[in-house]
Amino acid sequence: MAKPSAPRIPSLLLTEPMSHGESTVKRRPLPVAAALAATAALLLTACGSGDDSSKDNDKIAGADTGDTETSASPDATDAASRPRVTLPDDLSDNFESWKTGDTTQDAVLADVARRVDATNYAITEGNAKLPALSFYYSGTALADARDWVESIVKEGYSITGTNRYYNPKVDVFDSSSAGVVYCEDQSKAYAKDRKSNKVHKTAVTSNSYVLYTARLEKDKQGVWQTTKLTSQRGHKSCTP
Repeated sequence: MAKPSAPRIPSLLLTEPMSHGESTVKRRPLPVAAALAATAALLLTACGSGDDSSKDNDKIAGADTGDTETSASPDATDAASRPRVTLPDDLSDNFESWKTGDTTQDAVLADVARRVDATNYAITEGNAKLPALSFYYSGTALADARDWVESIVKEGYSITGTNRYYNPKVDVFDSSSAGVVYCEDQSKAYAKDRKSNKVHKTAVTSNSYVLYTARLEKDKQGVWQTTKLTSQRGHKSCTP
């Protein structure tokens, strides 16, 4: 995040796997080919195949973003006892084209959306120890998420506005592991000073659009937890 004179909206991840915060780790933009190769390498970790992953990632651009936005709320048949996550009235997470028609893929995407909501909820609550984080993250991804939330809170910021998530691509590796690539549009989301409630708006640029790559593993409750997560700002797959 930039300094108060030129604040930037906090995002879930702004760097490679080392950290979530721009304020702690310098980002290293990758060429498109290298980014897609890194995506495939992450998603296929511990998996036996996935030759079509890079092809799927190439198809992200140009998808219709006008579809009806979907909610991340659990289905009635969901057996997991999930923590309560309620975003404040001034913050919305909108998920476009978040249904595929495939039961497993839709379950994966639903938990990605819940994880996004949980992270933004933790930021607005100013609490990096919220149970919702450990419910939807595990391993190094959980530690990184907590560090990221804590860094934003320490800098005196919260978030407000609308985050739009779109163009999801799911690859189910087996019964307990999957990979997801998706985009975020932060052009209508802003940093908000926690004390004064002042909203800091900045110009929309290519860096307002973020490409995310996630690996998920299914736990004993049937929850698809994010175990690895990377991001790249300004990737051409996500920019208009």
